[in-house]
Amino acid sequence: MPGARAAAAGAAPAPAGARVVSTWDFGVGANAAAWQVLGAGGNALDAVEAGARWAEGELCNPTVGRCGNPDRDGVLTLDASIMAGDGRCGAVAFLQDIAHPVSVARAVMEKTPHVMLVGEGAQRFAVAQGFPRTPLLTEQARRAWREWRKTAEYAPQINAERRQRPGDQSNHDTLGILALDAQGRLAGACTTSGMAWKLHGRVGDSPIVGAGLYVDDEVGAATASGVGEEMIRNAASFLVVELMRQGRSPMDACREAIERVVRKRPEASKRLQVCFLALNKRGEVGAYALHKGFVYAVRDAGPGPHDALREAASVYATEQV
Repeated sequence: MPGARAAAAGAAPAPAGARVVSTWDFGVGANAAAWQVLGAGGNALDAVEAGARWAEGELCNPTVGRCGNPDRDGVLTLDASIMAGDGRCGAVAFLQDIAHPVSVARAVMEKTPHVMLVGEGAQRFAVAQGFPRTPLLTEQARRAWREWRKTAEYAPQINAERRQRPGDQSNHDTLGILALDAQGRLAGACTTSGMAWKLHGRVGDSPIVGAGLYVDDEVGAATASGVGEEMIRNAASFLVVELMRQGRSPMDACREAIERVVRKRPEASKRLQVCFLALNKRGEVGAYALHKGFVYAVRDAGPGPHDALREAASVYATEQV
């Protein structure tokens, strides 16, 4: 990932204690963008927004931002959330033709009395705030949709996040990014174009505060990836943070939350991927997944290498494809 390494090379050394973590392979690049903020002593909220914007705009991949795959009707819709550790949060869902949903989510947080805006209302708000309307569906995504329509078969596939669409340079899932700054402030962001070929109108966990993302300065932060319906059913990111509040380490909190998913839907859990990533207020990181194959990236003030990925432990030891 040359672009990620180039961004990281330009970052200044961060104050001790700053740390950023992100989901999947492209978390390396997102962390590098966030590090430009943290490395200069900036705050965690600005850092996670910068990392999410990098994923939305600098890459072209099927599941985040401008190159995402459309729904079953051929429409590309975007979801995002952002949250600070003091409880401030904002989100947008079912947003069309706006390039940076995470920044619109932050505008919802800072400029309205609301937490979430959706659909046409979210788009109208974004335009009123100065975000340009930009057609985002690429010809490559349109071709992939036309190919899918030949069979119109739909079933979530485990670790589809790491498989490439023909012609793509990369293929990933939701970006979840969590940061701790030198002042001890926590923040997180989550951004996605959702499942390819989803029913028109479907919204997953990414913009749902407490499901795809939750942050509390007193405890820590958590984000999720995989099949969003499972995160919504379990208020999963909130659950991970509450388990850390009770004294679990980030890894143990993620593992216990995953085990709850298995207990509630044992048969479904064999066919679906669910992944959690957590960061506590001391900067400790942990992750856990249903199935083998979930990776995440960590960057801090240490010597590196900062483009290394860590693989999460999992309930099921074999990687299903």
